[in-house]
Amino acid sequence: MAGIMKRKGSITKTETKSDLFCMRADVPLREMFGYAMELRSLTSGEGDFSMEYKTHTPMSPQDAKVAIEKYKKKRKEKD
Repeated sequence: MAGIMKRKGSITKTETKSDLFCMRADVPLREMFGYAMELRSLTSGEGDFSMEYKTHTPMSPQDAKVAIEKYKKKRKEKD
């Protein structure tokens, strides 16, 4: 669960079935890169996950500002 929270996710449902733990969470797609390796590492290779598109949500103003600054810097380096 900590891995989801650090990726700006919100857990919507958890359940345990015998020795299996299932969790549903909403996480921004851009935060999910590298999650497969992290999950396999945390679960000794036994963890698995799937993703599906739910909705589009605008970036936070802080994230937008960072993205714009990165773009401007990259553009400046090209010129």
